[in-house]
Amino acid sequence: MHAATTRPSSRSPRLLTQAPHRLMFFIGASNLLLAMAWWAMWLVDARWQLFGLRQPTPYAGWLHAFVMQYQMLPSFIFGFLLTVFPRWMGLPEIERWRYLPVGLGLIGGQLATLAGAFGFGPGVVVGYWMTLAGWLAGVLTLGPLLLREPGTTWHARACFLGLSLGVLGLLAWGGFLLGEDPRLAFASIKLGTFGLLLPVYFCVAHRMFPFFAGNVVPGYVTWRPLWLLGAVLALCVAHLTLELLHAYALLWLADLPLLVLLLLALWKWWPRGQVPGLLQVVFLGLAWLPLAISLYAFQSIAYSLTGEFLLGRAPAHALFVGFFGSVLVAMVTRVTQGHSGRALVMPAVAWFTFVAIQFVAAMRIFAEVLPDGPAWQAAAGAGWLVAFAPWVARIGRIYLSPRTDGKPG
Repeated sequence: MHAATTRPSSRSPRLLTQAPHRLMFFIGASNLLLAMAWWAMWLVDARWQLFGLRQPTPYAGWLHAFVMQYQMLPSFIFGFLLTVFPRWMGLPEIERWRYLPVGLGLIGGQLATLAGAFGFGPGVVVGYWMTLAGWLAGVLTLGPLLLREPGTTWHARACFLGLSLGVLGLLAWGGFLLGEDPRLAFASIKLGTFGLLLPVYFCVAHRMFPFFAGNVVPGYVTWRPLWLLGAVLALCVAHLTLELLHAYALLWLADLPLLVLLLLALWKWWPRGQVPGLLQVVFLGLAWLPLAISLYAFQSIAYSLTGEFLLGRAPAHALFVGFFGSVLVAMVTRVTQGHSGRALVMPAVAWFTFVAIQFVAAMRIFAEVLPDGPAWQAAAGAGWLVAFAPWVARIGRIYLSPRTDGKPG
């Protein structure tokens, strides 16, 4: 009977609507491959002119940043938050009709945006409005929970603050599409990084990572002071403000104290002794965060001395590919295993993806300083696809299948 529930014949797209994480993670996994397939093609074409792609409007690099920050990664973020917000607050689970529009907006928005990147005229604008609609559906679902909860869940409020800054970034992108003011595109990209993604990622890490370790590591001491969360978020906003003001020579004023706090958190949270693989990858992914911030700090100090960005986009890709990418694999694998009735272990496919993404991150970082950087960038884009494709195939099948333990969800 148990085996019958996991046969391929029992898979159905209808199962995607049974829980927020099923729908949103399936969409996120699809968006992940679609977004990088286009970007890898673009990088290959920019270097070797193999496909004859034309420069899209907006500029391809800005479009890449928008897709990754406001469509691909938020698909996973909303899937996680729509699942955990009610649990954190002791409220009923979110109804299906509330999260379906979120998923439809994000998958439809990205498909239309990528069609625009390939030359379909209205695609980028249509994709923007669909994405904004999906975002508003998510924010207007999560926001009222903060008013209904019996207590005060600071992690939920901090995550919601990040989502609110994400909405502001989306509005800035819309203003750019309407008026073609590049300053709004710049603001949108920076808000996506240090207003939305980094605060939400760190907030989830602050709440969940010590909890994960405390459950499986004997003698582990959980350390989650709220002052740390508040200080890190404040320094993220300080970095964001300096970037918006183009005060690159002063970014180190925010980045150095942020680096100190992140190293402290990594030291206090790091589990000692025998650690299961599924927990190990969480903290290995987290280790990319202080490394990325140290690169930002070095870049700022070097700029103040030389007037040049010596590392180019290396700090951003240490953050995006190294930290966001690694923790994405670790967290989505954990949620997928647990919420599908499977054992909390790190599958071989997930190990392949996690290890491969470390090499991809290093390749993309060093592409900024190696000869023929565009070739290395294209190789990193292709490497991302190779790394993630088997993992996406595995979790996609899981979301289309019933739980192995027969439970709902």
